[in-house]
Amino acid sequence: MSRRIGYPVLWLLAVAVAVAVGVAAVTTVGASIRGRGPLGTSAGNESIRTDQLNEQTSVPDPDSPLRRDAISGEWGSFEVGCRGVYAIGFEARPAPGWRVVSYETGPDDDVDAVFSKAARSVDLEVFCNRGQPTVAEIERNTLPDND
Repeated sequence: MSRRIGYPVLWLLAVAVAVAVGVAAVTTVGASIRGRGPLGTSAGNESIRTDQLNEQTSVPDPDSPLRRDAISGEWGSFEVGCRGVYAIGFEARPAPGWRVVSYETGPDDDVDAVFSKAARSVDLEVFCNRGQPTVAEIERNTLPDND
């Protein structure tokens, strides 16, 4: 009789522990994915959140050093600068055969550039990681054939 009750209780206990571990793992990993990486100090992150809540224009500190870098690939290059946690898009230069669809100038917490060539497009997102331009995401798309 004790085995009939013991096994189901043990199984329920194992299920409860597994669910708790799973929820903790998803919560931890989900938080890091949503953040897309560190944006410098927590005080800098808080100032961005405050700006967004107050719907004010983001203005980088002019005393912060400006670090510029060009993110390059087959599509061309996107010149981005960082002033603290604020990204600034300076210029998008397409490679031969490619064209610039659009790019953001900022300042913002991240800036994007979109390049295209025939049915292909590349969407590049750059943010400032401790004041250094860093690629957050490169999304490549191909339009389907319209035969």
